Amino acid sequence: MALYLQRAVNAYVRNNARLASHAATAGGHGGGWKLWKNLSFFVAVPAIGLGMVNAYLAHQEPHERPEFVAYDYLRIRTKRFPWGDGQKSLFHNPHLNALPSGYEDH
Repeated sequence: MALYLQRAVNAYVRNNARLASHAATAGGHGGGWKLWKNLSFFVAVPAIGLGMVNAYLAHQEPHERPEFVAYDYLRIRTKRFPWGDGQKSLFHNPHLNALPSGYEDH
């Protein structure tokens, strides 16, 4: 049984190795890497650079805090947080995140 299994595996590897080597040397697709290299350098890198400039320029304007409106369905605290005073979330930002009673005054 092991002999048959070994022969089957060897035949499979032999056939697939032949197909893989043939596909690697087949004509018609040999210059594809040049296209992708050029696209990477002349399209992808400038697109990433433009995205970085856009993000930088968009964050140059000062951010204003939205007006606090005490809606009943927001900032519900049924249980205290296990850190700090129990009212502030783990990543609390006093400028942007309001407490149930409103924004913190600096």
